[in-house]
Amino acid sequence: MTTRKIAVVSAGLSQPSSTRLLTDRLAEATVRRLHEQGIETEVKVIELRDVAVDVTKNLLAGFPSPALADVIETVTGADGLIAVSPIFTTSYSGMFKSFFDVIDPTALEGMPIALGATGGTERHSLALEYAMRPMFTYLHGVVVPTSVYAASADWGSGADTVKALPDRIERAAGELAALVAASDRSELVKDPFALDGDFATMLGGFSAD
Repeated sequence: MTTRKIAVVSAGLSQPSSTRLLTDRLAEATVRRLHEQGIETEVKVIELRDVAVDVTKNLLAGFPSPALADVIETVTGADGLIAVSPIFTTSYSGMFKSFFDVIDPTALEGMPIALGATGGTERHSLALEYAMRPMFTYLHGVVVPTSVYAASADWGSGADTVKALPDRIERAAGELAALVAASDRSELVKDPFALDGDFATMLGGFSAD
């Protein structure tokens, strides 16, 4: 069976959080869609709250800690990305933006991406389109047409069974799965410091002897 890697980034601050809940729903739906196509998935979930201090130190010092380097490698080496942020003051969280600021701006080129956001009111849903989507477009990611916003009213007391939210999740997951199925990013990504051959080959057969 073909295997694809999906990185899942959740910028929720609390634990548990509605942001992580939406993240999990999107990931589960995407995995199911890929499985229907005979494609197995390797999903890695990243809680940004766990590396928030490392991200700040990276912004100040200019290089990542080993833990943050592993997280960045997970994201940039995936075949697809699910990124979900809470909305604060009409935009994504500062922690969410800071994380993507420390990633090389060319590292997400061609990456299939599904976006999600959570907030207290439906009025902030457009932040996905005027804030989050432009950021990932700038990074040359391939953002799926459907983004998913979940307000507080979408959760609890059976509200999450109302058709609108599950439908949006399924639509976004289907769009992401189609792109991930065609992706070979994880097979192409390699160590940027790795040599393409041994030294003798690189030197055209030159020998010190």
